[in-house]
Amino acid sequence: MTIAFIGHGYVGLVTASVFADLGNTVWVVGRTREKIDNLKKSIAPFFEPGLAELVKRNVGAGRLKFTLDYKEAVTPSEIIFICVGTPATDAGEADLSSVFSAAENIAKAIVGYKVVVTKSTVPPGTNKKIGEIITKHKPEGSSFAIASVPEFLREGSAIEDTLHPDRVVIGTTSDRARALIIELHKSIDGKIVFCNLETAELIKYASNALLSTKISFANAIALLSEKVGADAERVLEAVGLDKRLGRSFLYAGVGYGGSCFPKDVKALIAIAGKYGYDFTLLKAVDDINKKTAEHFVAKIMKHFDNNVKGRTFAVLGLSFKPNTDDMREAPSLYVITKLVSHGANIVAYDPVAMENAKIVLPHAVRYAKDAYAAANGADAVVVVTEWNEFRQLDLVRLAKNLKQSVLFDGRNIYEPTKAKELGFIYYGVGRM
Repeated sequence: MTIAFIGHGYVGLVTASVFADLGNTVWVVGRTREKIDNLKKSIAPFFEPGLAELVKRNVGAGRLKFTLDYKEAVTPSEIIFICVGTPATDAGEADLSSVFSAAENIAKAIVGYKVVVTKSTVPPGTNKKIGEIITKHKPEGSSFAIASVPEFLREGSAIEDTLHPDRVVIGTTSDRARALIIELHKSIDGKIVFCNLETAELIKYASNALLSTKISFANAIALLSEKVGADAERVLEAVGLDKRLGRSFLYAGVGYGGSCFPKDVKALIAIAGKYGYDFTLLKAVDDINKKTAEHFVAKIMKHFDNNVKGRTFAVLGLSFKPNTDDMREAPSLYVITKLVSHGANIVAYDPVAMENAKIVLPHAVRYAKDAYAAANGADAVVVVTEWNEFRQLDLVRLAKNLKQSVLFDGRNIYEPTKAKELGFIYYGVGRM
């Protein structure tokens, strides 16, 4: 099958590469010549485990093609996926300008019958507007169907999630479109859920909102645990043993970040408000997430008697989660910016995200070659992202590099008892 993807971000490029690897001819349409030229040379614009190899293999095989020309990609394709960004506006709503622009450009390039599928996260009713745009701009004699097939990829495991998803949601009222999409996904594991457009659109928001809620609940329990003298890790571990609940996403930390959870929570609040529903639950989820990072910084400040001017902190982990270089809404941004505003010095280390971090963090931040170098001469270590290599650190060696053996564990990756036995003053999240 020949298919096209509009957009080469996490969703577009990963999904396109996987479908190319499954034997399809796949076109990817971009907007900037530099990125397209790099992709033609098999240079991926972001880090995702296994992606560089996947792109290189399929570009070399001639199955994965990149272009700036909609007509070159759309005309030969049976299915066209819209995979462009929908960032939050100042009001929290999804900015759909790129989606509608893509729809118009697709329409002008349609020849014959096409299935236009939205993978971008969009509010209910968006796909119907896409249909109206295509109807207005398509050539005479051409025809199309609209479908919504939302993505559920996790950065850091996106290839695995594409090949083996928990579910494939197909929202459409067209039997012909449904058959084509099923055929394309015949090699993809996962239960297929059929529904209308609006249901598919809402499923994506509901999924991300519930996962965000679990994280904020865990962080609220952690805050309460600190007040009552409980161990949040043990509380959440025991709660997660209930088969009705599970432990997934019930982990306390410095809050969620990334391109999806913060944006989608705000968007669902805005969607609900548009229809007259005050989504107070999600407002609380968003508020808890902000206060979680604030509480973590306050803990650091309190240890140093609210004066960190001239103090040096080794910050370990910059990306919003492990196995990605994505800095969007990363908790490290708040933590570092706040400490710098109080006069602290920051030496940071992250396995893959430092180049992206340099673009968005204060210029005063220095970067180290590894965790031990970051800790050299620092007043404390601050763990913000739970990279596996941090779990395996030699804490004795780390302590020798520090001025003071103080450890702020923002992801609870160390056992408090062990850290204290090694001489650290240890601060976890919800742990005593």
